[in-house]
Amino acid sequence: MSALFTKETQAIFWNNNTSAIQRMLDYDYTINRLKPSVAAIVAPTSSNKFEKFFYGADEIMVPIFRNTKDAALAFPKADVLLNFASFRTAYDVTMEAIDITGQFKMVMVTAEGIPERLARKMNQTGRDAGVLIVGPATVGGIAPGGFKIANIGGTIENIIASKLHRAGSCGLVTRSGGLFNELANIIAINADGIAEGIAIGGDRFVGSVFIDNLLRMEHNPDVKYMVLLGEVGGLEEYKVIEAVRSGRIKKPIIAWCIGTIAKYFSSGVQFGHAGASANANAETAGAKNKAMAEVGIYVPSSFNELPNTIAKVYSELCDKGIIGKIVEPEVRSIPKVRRSKEFICTISDDRGDEATYAGYPISSVATPETGFGIGDVISLLWFKKRYPKWATDYLETVIKTVADHGPAVSGAHNAKVTARAGKDVISALVSGLVTIGPRFGGAIDDAARYFKYANDNGMSPDEFLEYMKKEGKTISGIGHRVKSVRNPDLRVSGLKQYAKAHFPKTPLLEFALEVEKITTSKKDNLILNVDGTIGVLMVDMWRSLGYSEDEIDGFIETGTLNALFVVGRSIGFIGHILDEKRLGMPMYRHPTDDILYNVAMADEI
Repeated sequence: MSALFTKETQAIFWNNNTSAIQRMLDYDYTINRLKPSVAAIVAPTSSNKFEKFFYGADEIMVPIFRNTKDAALAFPKADVLLNFASFRTAYDVTMEAIDITGQFKMVMVTAEGIPERLARKMNQTGRDAGVLIVGPATVGGIAPGGFKIANIGGTIENIIASKLHRAGSCGLVTRSGGLFNELANIIAINADGIAEGIAIGGDRFVGSVFIDNLLRMEHNPDVKYMVLLGEVGGLEEYKVIEAVRSGRIKKPIIAWCIGTIAKYFSSGVQFGHAGASANANAETAGAKNKAMAEVGIYVPSSFNELPNTIAKVYSELCDKGIIGKIVEPEVRSIPKVRRSKEFICTISDDRGDEATYAGYPISSVATPETGFGIGDVISLLWFKKRYPKWATDYLETVIKTVADHGPAVSGAHNAKVTARAGKDVISALVSGLVTIGPRFGGAIDDAARYFKYANDNGMSPDEFLEYMKKEGKTISGIGHRVKSVRNPDLRVSGLKQYAKAHFPKTPLLEFALEVEKITTSKKDNLILNVDGTIGVLMVDMWRSLGYSEDEIDGFIETGTLNALFVVGRSIGFIGHILDEKRLGMPMYRHPTDDILYNVAMADEI
């Protein structure tokens, strides 16, 4: 791994730190990235499905997940995890990310103060898995013109002033995030900027150390020389010294260890970071600066001389033709005023020459020659993708099955009465639709919900019946007023035959049929009815299409199954409405002999 980040790198951001994410997206927009650098957010306590962010003047939606595994599954190419968890949970978050084999090549940990034992284990686990751990206690890193982590580099104005909007020639490695920004600015003033930069973190035990990053930069052709800013405490700089001495690092290195003033104190003093404290002479800044100079590393006489040393090395490399001239790219300006949109639409777009359904132009969907049916339109507008033919045919089968069930059911009755009152088609249709609910049509939702719950929790049919009994609930999808084992519902038979012929598998239907064997042994009309059959087969269909259990639960909870009943039954209601109008039927009044009156006479008149 030479270049740590590219313009294609995408990250999963753990913790919904909106200001840091917005800064990343503002950087993406400024440097003309084609896709946002943040693919998803993990926020375990959030109930939101997405967060809106600005991308220039427009807005984009970044999906939110409850855990890293689901986010990684949804975005398999996102190979960086930005761990913004607190020090209490940062270890667990990092270990979970490492455990997702092959997904993340880097995990950045911002939290400081992770206990030593956990930090050591986390760092070693990362090394064993080939995952680069940056941090703890870091602000991250940047590949100018490609990808930047969170707040590193500061504001957009400071980023452009420090030439962090495009790649330069220097590889920069520091412990400190604050001094990283200062060094980036110094390099921009005295040279052509940096090609890659990493702040490894201020804690005593960090994942990637100086040598890890410098060796990577040694193999990165965009890096022509390196700047290392070490500090008092620790022995990591000596690994760099040995790599230079042995020839593993051949590119020029400019280095300085801050904290030389420590020698004027009579006892050990910690300077800011947890690791910035010398416990032996070799850990002092002065000893490390001297040792680095002895192997040919460019070490200035003081920090104030560092800019001149950078300018000197840069000039020499330019004279040798190792560093060429950089063509400054065009950058986009972030709008000063941005307004958030009030509505969001993810299913259709009417802004172009032709409106689209989930990206498909209507003309490519509407004509018979294209092979699209009503099931395809539903899959596009309800689920935002085109289902395979067996699934769209099933949706159409459901609609045809539930379209009408005669004039006596409540919805049809309401629609007919309203039509006979002289109301228009829409009013009459609405009056029928408002009757759809838990007792009429809504049984599809509950059937799917409860049968799925039993199946998900490994209940046997007997255990499911006992569970529903304890809950005091009837089993939605079981029972019929007219049909029975001896007089089966042919609609149910047709749905089962279709599923057997075309569905990849039907485990929930099979479970429901096992339940039916028990219920019909008690009473022969306690059959799996059409609502129950539709509900369990919809779950089987979604599972076969690859949806997660959470996604399927979401479909059920939002009333998707009820919506299918609404679409189908609307056809029947309209048929009854038009029938009433065609027949010219008069105003309806219910016969009094069909009403049980139980009104007591008043004591006094």
